[in-house]
Amino acid sequence: MDILHTQLNLSGTAYATSAKLARRVGSFAGFDKDREGVLRVLRQHRQAIAEINPTLVPEDLLSAAASAWDEAIEQGTIHGIRNSQATVLAPTGTIGFMMDCDTTGIEPDLGLVKIKKLVGGGTMNIVNQTVPRALKQLGYSKDQIQDIVSYIDKEKTILGAPHLMDDHVDVFACSMGDNAIHYGGHVTMMAAVQPFISGAISKTVNMPENVTVEDVEQLHIDAWKLGLKAVAIYRDNCKVAQPLAMAKKESKSEKPVSIETAKVQEDTEKFVYKGAVRRKLPRQRKSKTYEFHVADCKGFFTVGEFEDGTPGELFIRVAKQGSTLAGVMDSFAISVSHGLQFGVPLKNFAKTFLNWTYAPSGLTDDPEIRTASSLTDYIFRRLAKDYLPFEDQLELGMVNINDQQNQIQTSLIKDEKIESSEEAVKTDSVDKQAMQETTKPEPKISSESLIKDEAATKKSNTNIDTSAPLCYNCGNKTVRAGACYVCTACGTSTGCG
Repeated sequence: MDILHTQLNLSGTAYATSAKLARRVGSFAGFDKDREGVLRVLRQHRQAIAEINPTLVPEDLLSAAASAWDEAIEQGTIHGIRNSQATVLAPTGTIGFMMDCDTTGIEPDLGLVKIKKLVGGGTMNIVNQTVPRALKQLGYSKDQIQDIVSYIDKEKTILGAPHLMDDHVDVFACSMGDNAIHYGGHVTMMAAVQPFISGAISKTVNMPENVTVEDVEQLHIDAWKLGLKAVAIYRDNCKVAQPLAMAKKESKSEKPVSIETAKVQEDTEKFVYKGAVRRKLPRQRKSKTYEFHVADCKGFFTVGEFEDGTPGELFIRVAKQGSTLAGVMDSFAISVSHGLQFGVPLKNFAKTFLNWTYAPSGLTDDPEIRTASSLTDYIFRRLAKDYLPFEDQLELGMVNINDQQNQIQTSLIKDEKIESSEEAVKTDSVDKQAMQETTKPEPKISSESLIKDEAATKKSNTNIDTSAPLCYNCGNKTVRAGACYVCTACGTSTGCG
């Protein structure tokens, strides 16, 4: 309870100081917009003092906290407050080592003996240093304390320790291990402290490995009902390697193993490691060769295809043989070819190399890719447009949903024209004689309706600008702004020169 009372006094003093700062430099930016809401929160903090049992806290500490909050409310009402939030609780793991303590109080110790994995490799044992002091406070003698501490060091648990009374076992409960605190206790402890802290509590609720999804859901609901501003959970052994774990006693008892069992164990311990399998191209394969211009650089690249039409190799020629640029691009093309043959998706290559910016960059002679930020940017934009489905291009930001709608509308119009022409031919051949016998006058079309239809057609065509280039900075579709094009995503302009 000491941390709760100290935090209460600290928060009140912090807000009182913040109000004094506001008198000199003004309140924070959003105070005037929600003045009543902020002051109501301060009064709720002050009201929480009345719920404290006076028998559990020193009288001078409780009165100091009440005076601090009274001053904070009085000064905040007059001058406002400078800080929207004044106090939070940092996690134990962040500041515990700096303070040379086992826990800061809001969070129980992970275990009496812990193993921490070091960043540079290796491990270190962390032993709780509070156990001897706690045993002394509970009335145990020096020899009894030594026996209990030795037992913990050997067995890695306090359960079954000599001289330890059953009523005192719960005093040494930790977050994990044989004598663990229920995860619901973590939440209720946070709820007891939250009314005296303006911000959230950075604390991890440790849950055992066998918890269900429903248990996790109920924990979050309980945290919400108790008024917590934040809650984080960690399920034991949910990661391949966790930085902090409980130390376990090493088992020295080994049962005799038969020859047959030993042979089976030896066979199962022999793992077969299999890497990526290369998919080779056929000796005769189809390929596509592209000629391109990016700014003042002219080049060619050739794409070899597998039997299913997917790309499997890449050749690039952009400079004279023997130059540095030619060598670098040859090496780059070989690396991409190996990646494609070993199963790296083209989408991953495109996601990596799109929007790379280096010279040469600028306008291209490709009507579908008007600008490119580099050679690799153009090459993979061209490959993505020819080999990736529309959904992948949409994810890469190369097209938008309107392009697909335009394609669908164009295909539908073509299909309707084809169907109408076929129906017209059939009707003409079947009803030719009937049409000769019974001819009806064609309806007259007024010039006004033709003018309206033509204007509507022009208006609909102007709404869709299919010639707008892609942004050379981010790859999104640009829109016309006067004589140039502007990207609506990043604001880059193609220039109006």
